[in-house]
Amino acid sequence: MAAATDARIAGDESRTRFILDVDAPVTFSISKLADPYRLIIDLPAMDFRLPPRAGDEGRGLIKAWRYGSFAAGKSRIVLDLREPADLDKSFVLPAVEDQPARLVLDLVKSDREKFLAAVEATRQPDQAGDAAPVAAPKGDRLDTAAKTRPVILLDAGHGGIDTGAVGVHGTLEKAVVLDFTNELKRKLEASGRYTVHMTREGDTFVPLRKRAAMGRELKADLLISIHADSVRSGTDIVRGATVYTLSDKASDDVAAQIAESENLSDVIAGVELNQEPAEVTDILIDLARRETKVFSIHFARTLVEELKSAVKLINNPHRSAGFVVLKAHDVPSVLVELGYLSNEHDEKLLISEEWRTRTATAVAEAIDTFFQPRLAMEKAPAVQATAQ
Repeated sequence: MAAATDARIAGDESRTRFILDVDAPVTFSISKLADPYRLIIDLPAMDFRLPPRAGDEGRGLIKAWRYGSFAAGKSRIVLDLREPADLDKSFVLPAVEDQPARLVLDLVKSDREKFLAAVEATRQPDQAGDAAPVAAPKGDRLDTAAKTRPVILLDAGHGGIDTGAVGVHGTLEKAVVLDFTNELKRKLEASGRYTVHMTREGDTFVPLRKRAAMGRELKADLLISIHADSVRSGTDIVRGATVYTLSDKASDDVAAQIAESENLSDVIAGVELNQEPAEVTDILIDLARRETKVFSIHFARTLVEELKSAVKLINNPHRSAGFVVLKAHDVPSVLVELGYLSNEHDEKLLISEEWRTRTATAVAEAIDTFFQPRLAMEKAPAVQATAQ
């Protein structure tokens, strides 16, 4: 696996050069995305050994840039552009004496018409499996036949090139939420009551709509998306766990801010945004959506009550907003903010193993309470059969 050891930007707003130092020559492909303007560099799996905060600042035509794993065996660099730009030249320089091999891209100022033409020319089908989910046939998910165990999908937010929020002391959201999700999965599986799946098991990027689609594909009975976000204002005040459900209108300013931030994950990773699917008018699907909303709210309230005895909660801990990851119309879904990395005290708790265990126990207890009626019904026939 090749390693990237340094990077820099040179030039001005008419011509800008991006340079990546690598310890071996690499193959690469280039594509473009619009609204916002981005240039995408796809590479084989890379070991990024870049300086801290690399990419935070840009120059010339490049506003900022980011990097990371994107899919199995694939890494990605995303250059955020200040305005439309053409790729004038791109090449790899071999290593010479004490100079490493280098990937070099030269960008020149362009216009929107040319940029959009380049987007079409470099369009990549089904990026990272981000195909638009297909609408279900009538009633295909209204089957009430009992499954042996409830199916739970745990979604560790962000991953790969999308690091999520960064804490006051540098803690990465994608890492702490994966640690927590693994702990919760272990607890649920140890109970023997549930079949548990995860949207990601390592540091990989998964598009938002694919996460929601996985819930439908697995016929999940519950989707829990785990996050630890940050806020732009009130960092000393906004802290504690929050449970979100889906709604068209955000319940408050913080909810709106968090939803806006989370829904940008695909943009951050350089994924082309599909248009929202057309409104489904099928009456059965509409009924399923309403029923799902009721179950989601019921679980959210149950979870808030359980968390109260275990961790600090934000004021008004059950909130709502338009989170893309919660949009599977027939899978009860909630998004849990474990805490806010923009708050120094929350950040300290989020990396505590003791706090993680305590909080995961509370979430598992809420899941048990939510499914208790169903588990009791499924257990009853077995008890009767034994008695006979």
